[in-house]
Amino acid sequence: MNIKRWTSALLGFPLIAAVLIFGNTIVVDIALAIFAFIALNEYFNCIKEKAKPIYEIGYASTILIALVHVIKPEVWIMIIPIILFALFLKVIVTNMRVNISDVAFTLLGIIYIVGSMIFISIVNGCEHGKLLIWYIFFASWGTDIFAYLVGKTIGKHKFTKISPKKSIEGCIGGIIGAIIFMVLYTIFINNNYNMNISYVYIVIVSIVLSVIGQIGDLAASTIKRFGGVKDFSNLIPGHGGILDRMDSVILVAPFVYLFLVILI
Repeated sequence: MNIKRWTSALLGFPLIAAVLIFGNTIVVDIALAIFAFIALNEYFNCIKEKAKPIYEIGYASTILIALVHVIKPEVWIMIIPIILFALFLKVIVTNMRVNISDVAFTLLGIIYIVGSMIFISIVNGCEHGKLLIWYIFFASWGTDIFAYLVGKTIGKHKFTKISPKKSIEGCIGGIIGAIIFMVLYTIFINNNYNMNISYVYIVIVSIVLSVIGQIGDLAASTIKRFGGVKDFSNLIPGHGGILDRMDSVILVAPFVYLFLVILI
């Protein structure tokens, strides 16, 4: 058993829970912006030997999460063009010392981290958002916990060279874990908060979100392999960095918004 891994998880959960349960929309947005800043910095440090990230524009983009409920909806359509303008302007004013590769890697980081994490804020600000936001974490945590336990216990068939420790058994266990976590949570909110969410729908969504979360985990692994690092940082003992812990959450968040806010 990895004592550091479980200790960090047990200490980190109450902090996250406190922010999500007791924090108002502004507090949650600011907290997520800080997490995004740290995660983006980890990403930039990971790929800095392969490209020259445009740090200042990337860092500035994380402020968007803190302002997600302040900026008018009709302005958001201009965000990507403005970021692209700023990135290409950097290429021009540096006389191409910053090149198109640097622009591409910087934009990827902004879309991957900031563009995905912003959906956590959006879900939190929706009707019943304080309840629905937990689906993001339960889908991800249920997958991670069961994939780890099942893979460690009975995992024999390797899944992909991208992450050699992952097994087919672990992947299936992760899906089962997501179903268990999300169904139990649905029972809780249906019985205690007068929600009427279909259990059949939640099982289907659990499977889809678990697969998406595992793809998110593998996506982060491809970035780490590209950058030649084992973890994005050593910020969290036993887990690595913020981005190591949020790799599945990041990709799951937009799809929770789709399945449990728009389509429900």
